[in-house]
Amino acid sequence: MRRAYRLRQVVNAVNLSTGLGLLLAAAATRRPRGVRRAPDGLLVAAGYRPPFPVAPAFTVGNVILVRGDESGLTDGSRLLRHEARHATQYAWCLGILMIPLYGVCAGASMLLCGDWASYNPFERLAGLADGGYERRPLRPALRRLRAGTSGPP
Repeated sequence: MRRAYRLRQVVNAVNLSTGLGLLLAAAATRRPRGVRRAPDGLLVAAGYRPPFPVAPAFTVGNVILVRGDESGLTDGSRLLRHEARHATQYAWCLGILMIPLYGVCAGASMLLCGDWASYNPFERLAGLADGGYERRPLRPALRRLRAGTSGPP
């Protein structure tokens, strides 16, 4: 494993975000003991049941929680790379502090374009397309403001 991934693994263990991810896996998946190792120090837990968050996969620390089976998270897949970038973001954001920061950014993105991901810097830095997201345009009123017009009088 590359040194950067080992460092991410250690930082996310120390900042307790990976521990929180494992607790979520134990409490909210169909197979709590079905956590498998993935490349670069990541862990994958399939069968996540709660309705929130709505994404098919999401990351907490170095743990990737998946709604169905983990077949979309094969080694080297775009979705795995996307979720791995979120694991790195947890390390940079000092762990579980990322959760409220992500929530604020997702809310701002929803206000700007009606989508949780398009203007969320966490999703954009993780790669929108790799995560299965389309980039949506700003809401029409905001596009007019940005263009410097306020529309018809």
